[in-house]
Amino acid sequence: MEITSILPEECLCLIISLTSPEDACRSAMISHAFRSVANRDEVWEKFLPSDYRSIISGSSSSSLLSLGKKDVYFHLCFHPILIQNGTKSFQLEKKSGKKCYMTGARALSIIPEGTPAHWIWTSLQESSDGEKPTFDFKRMTKRMELMIFPLFTSCFEFFNRFPETAELKQVWWLNMRGEIETKILSSDTNYAVYFVFKLRKEHTTGFTQRTVGLHVHVDKIGLREVRMVSLDPLRDEPRYIRERGDGWMEIEMGAFFKNCGDDGSVEFSVWEAHTNYVKQGLIIEGIELRPKDSGS
Repeated sequence: MEITSILPEECLCLIISLTSPEDACRSAMISHAFRSVANRDEVWEKFLPSDYRSIISGSSSSSLLSLGKKDVYFHLCFHPILIQNGTKSFQLEKKSGKKCYMTGARALSIIPEGTPAHWIWTSLQESSDGEKPTFDFKRMTKRMELMIFPLFTSCFEFFNRFPETAELKQVWWLNMRGEIETKILSSDTNYAVYFVFKLRKEHTTGFTQRTVGLHVHVDKIGLREVRMVSLDPLRDEPRYIRERGDGWMEIEMGAFFKNCGDDGSVEFSVWEAHTNYVKQGLIIEGIELRPKDSGS
């Protein structure tokens, strides 16, 4: 006898909502009755952050609130939404539903700034045809639904999420910094901070065989981490940079554990002060905070 004929739907909804988004998708494979329960709003609202409504309401994608909760979840996994006047982005880590934030270049304090001789703001082409792919989750088959979780190993988007990026034209020293409040992050989560950037294929100088400093400071727990890395390493040098899969590169700046009730800020900065060497060709998308990859 199938369990759906024994337990009421409300009980099954509660059971599935206490698992994970991945388990909910697996449950939907069992039978039509399970699929009906596993797709209910009551289940998927439990996987969304408690403040998801206020986050979406203050974003450029407020129309998401008219969708079903499962559609909202998957949209936030695969399409970052812009918040705070388009200077930051918000996204969910697909397996856990934990929050991911990126502080865009426009929200960073970049010095020196204000003159095209040093930095310029540029809009990079998003794709060859200028359009983003969309996912119609209502039309997915059960097998597609189960397979969608392994498709991506982290919460990356295939396109530039911000309308503008910062491009370094010429400076002798780097100094950029930003911060984010820890109270908006997911509790009981091990976070990592990533510098997201590109180097132009041509006219890039000043980064080979030279290191930049990556700083992360979490004030309430007294954590201060400094890493010296090369953004353009030679073949025989250690490589801490990795391809994101969205056309950008990233390097981990530091990590910290966000406890429940932590109410402070995370400060992060990138600097380099070898004034004898001119630097150019660096393009900055932003600095991202997301749950630390289990393999990193």
